Amino acid sequence: MSEYLFMELFYSYQPLINRMKRLKIILLFTVFCGISTLGISQFRTYSNEFMNIGAGARGLGMGGAQVSSAMDATAGYWNPAGLSYIRDVPSISAMHASYFSGIGKYDFLAAAIPLNDDKRTIGITAIRFGVDDIPNTLFLVDPQTGQLNYNNISAFSSADYGFLLSYGQMLKIPRICRSLWGAMSKFFIGM
Repeated sequence: MSEYLFMELFYSYQPLINRMKRLKIILLFTVFCGISTLGISQFRTYSNEFMNIGAGARGLGMGGAQVSSAMDATAGYWNPAGLSYIRDVPSISAMHASYFSGIGKYDFLAAAIPLNDDKRTIGITAIRFGVDDIPNTLFLVDPQTGQLNYNNISAFSSADYGFLLSYGQMLKIPRICRSLWGAMSKFFIGM
C-alpha cells in the first residue's frame, strides 16, 4: 500500500519537477548570458568607432531607435531588411555633421536601388569621419639657420572611411503573410 502511495505521489509531482528543471535551466542560461556580456561591456574599443554615430536626421532624432522603422536609404545602415520597402523609385540620403566645434567632420551618403522584380533592393553606403587641415609643423624650424619659417607649414588630413553593401528582400512564407530578410557587408579604410 505504501509503495502504491509513494508512486502516486511521485507521478503527481512529476510536472512540477519538470517545470522546476526548466526554470533552473532558463535561470542558469540567463545568468550565463549576463555574466558573459559583463566582460565585453567593460572595455570600449575605439577602432571604427565612427560607425556607431548613426545616420539620418530621423534616426538620430529618435536616439538611434530607428532599427524597426527605417524604410529609406538609411535602412542600409540601420537594418538592411527595411530596404525591401523601397520598391519603385531609388532612394538617396546624405548627411553632414560637424563635431568638436567644427574640427571633426562626419559625412554619410547612401543610395538604395530597387531591382526589377520589386522584391529585392540593394543599398550602397559610404561613411567618412575626418579631421581636415591639420597643420604639419615638422619643418617649422629651418635646420640650417635655426629660424622659424612659417612658409614651411603644410596641411594634411586624417580620415576613416566605411563602406556598406546591403541587400534586402521581401519573402513570402506560407502561414506567415510576409517576412523581411536583409544582409550587410562592411569594409573600412583608415587614412
